[in-house]
Amino acid sequence: MPAPSLPTTFTRKRRAPGVGESVLRPDGIPKVKGQFAFSSDAWVEGMVWGRTVRSPYPAARIRGIDVSAAVAMPGVHAVITAEDVWGSPTYGLEHHDQPVFASDVVRYHGEPVAAVAADHPETAQRACAAVVVDYEVLEPLVDAEAAITAAPIHPAGNIFRHVRIRHGDPDAVGEVVVEGTYEVGMQDQAFLGPESGLAVPSEDGGVELYVATQWLHVDRDQIAACLNLPRDKVRLTLAGTGGAFGGREDLSMQIHACLLALKTGKPVKMVYSREESFFGHVHRHPAKLWYRHHATRDGKLVKVETRLVFDGGAYTSSSTAVISNASCFAAGPYLVPNAVVDGYAVRTNNPPCGAMRGFGAVQTSFASEAQMDKLAQELHIDPVELRLRNALKTHDELLTGQVIIGAAPVAECIRACLALPMPEPLSEDAPAMMLPGGAGLTALRDDVRRGVGFAVGFKNLAFSEGFDDYSTARIRLELTPVGDPTATVHVATAEVGQGFVTVAQQIARAELGVHEVVLAAADTQVGSAGSSSASRQTMMSGGAVQAACAAVREVLLERAALELHLAPADLVLEEGELVTKDGRHNVSLVEALKAGPVEATREFHHAPTDPLDENGQGNAHWSFAFAAHRAVVDVDPELGLVRVVQIATAQDIGKALNPLAVTGQVEGGIAQGVGLAVMEEIIVDKGRIRNPSFTDYLLPTALDMPTVVQTWIEQPERGAPYGAKGVGEPPTISSTGAVVAAIRDATRLDLNRIPVRPDDVALAAAPERSR
Repeated sequence: MPAPSLPTTFTRKRRAPGVGESVLRPDGIPKVKGQFAFSSDAWVEGMVWGRTVRSPYPAARIRGIDVSAAVAMPGVHAVITAEDVWGSPTYGLEHHDQPVFASDVVRYHGEPVAAVAADHPETAQRACAAVVVDYEVLEPLVDAEAAITAAPIHPAGNIFRHVRIRHGDPDAVGEVVVEGTYEVGMQDQAFLGPESGLAVPSEDGGVELYVATQWLHVDRDQIAACLNLPRDKVRLTLAGTGGAFGGREDLSMQIHACLLALKTGKPVKMVYSREESFFGHVHRHPAKLWYRHHATRDGKLVKVETRLVFDGGAYTSSSTAVISNASCFAAGPYLVPNAVVDGYAVRTNNPPCGAMRGFGAVQTSFASEAQMDKLAQELHIDPVELRLRNALKTHDELLTGQVIIGAAPVAECIRACLALPMPEPLSEDAPAMMLPGGAGLTALRDDVRRGVGFAVGFKNLAFSEGFDDYSTARIRLELTPVGDPTATVHVATAEVGQGFVTVAQQIARAELGVHEVVLAAADTQVGSAGSSSASRQTMMSGGAVQAACAAVREVLLERAALELHLAPADLVLEEGELVTKDGRHNVSLVEALKAGPVEATREFHHAPTDPLDENGQGNAHWSFAFAAHRAVVDVDPELGLVRVVQIATAQDIGKALNPLAVTGQVEGGIAQGVGLAVMEEIIVDKGRIRNPSFTDYLLPTALDMPTVVQTWIEQPERGAPYGAKGVGEPPTISSTGAVVAAIRDATRLDLNRIPVRPDDVALAAAPERSR
């Protein structure tokens, strides 16, 4: 069978500038011009189309499934249910508790029950409608707090994980105490490229899958188990990916497409609709958070108490790690000598939740930063000054007892953020488009109030709690047919928009002194790179590329040393030449490579971490990144409309490998933080999603984005390539809290729930509104 028409391999040669330079993405212009091939564009002769039958109920018992009418339809090649899963019936990132197809009960609205393959997508859709499922509808469990003690809705129980942290003296009491309860709604990753892929049966009885994902090897392992195939018979290649933000860490259509391909013997393509995409991936955990902060009268934190309840929905996904992060970073980037933290992630009949940018730290940052403002008000201390008095620094201890040994420039971030310019005041004759409501032309200039808010956040980078976190890279250096040295970088790193396509080339060029670098397609033919999540790929896969290049360089030095009758230690590689340290002798790369290509494969592991103990103590994390945000908003209190005018931010990034990419990550992360603050929420009513479309799920557009002014703190991180820290998540974490703090400043309302909705402002009692 011919190879499918596929996209996104980035195999074309390009001249790649070195580390520290701003580099344009190779896929940037094709994407802007509509010429980039995404996974949904994959095509091969003779393929058929897959579709999924989904439950219309959040909780029901399945009394029977009749597929006879669907099977009999012309053009239908297969209809499969749980009975056709010949391997493991369940899968999951950390715990295999999610059925490939529901067979006895359904536990969330949209859970897959069957799948269909047909020769046309419309035929497949009609066949799905012809599958008859006899449901006994059950009362859904939708209250996360109630789920802790409710009857189990799954054999594994309702509590995914309880993280208990006891740090210092649990009975310590401060001179001043403030308390608050907060709520975070369910946010969607809202990536623009829906779930899609192409499964092609292979001659050895296995399957080739071309798919948009975040972690090729973990996908492969779960698929192989469900297909009852050896791992080497399931081969994955990354296809063009239109965003991820955590939503592609879990499987969606992968197993269904592969099962249909093996059942029919034909390539099967599946592409979710936008509505189906809302059912087909996990979301950010909604959460309820209670806090009590204790402090001295001069503003030093004494103790933080908190109870966190995260709704994980029907299946575990990464909830156990999310609640760990939420608990570990519950008090924000401050020195807190005493803490009592109880974090729960629980199972309900709501949509499954899992990874999303910020991974648990977003929810607690919003609540704990609101507490810091409340404490500052109670103490009559400037809220920024209060943060400075408690800011973490290197060698301080976290709630988990871990001592920070890397860079921790919290105070530097706060001061640098404060120093950034403020926007101009709203002018008396400001055009209507500059007022809250924008094109709605509803706000009047004299009704608008301006507010300023500040928030600081942090989280871990890469994987934690004893996970063997690593990435693999293979480098091959050889001469092209015209005699030019060319390096080929082969990593399984999923490029989901974060920019590793540029960083990998920059590192290879810097380490090997070559100008031509080819980035091979990411696939499972090389060792795992881990997930493109947790802000880890620049550090992990970047470290692997650097290590593999160093191994290649050693061979080149040995060849040149042999030629020059010297020791390899007497030589260095500079600008494509193998040169003696005194500069008197050299061998060109071309000469050294005439003996044949040089290839090396290396893994990069970060320093080991430990699981938390029964009191939540331990060196659970490797590295941390910090950020400070200041938001300026204009609010029309009568209408409840908000315009975010400016976000100023200082980010702790270690070292900018590609400054242009860092700028993009900061702006993109802030966009998602602003979205969660004022508009983004999946509305779930009794377990049912009410707004599964981009018409009803509101996202910030370019017109909603504020001006972003940013600065970076570059303090190299130990053990990381060039000292770089991951930059994907910190821009999101505290930008939300800063925006809400600014709305509070403008309205004098408490606003303890996000997103802040117009009625939260317009219909709230606000006696100070006349000020």
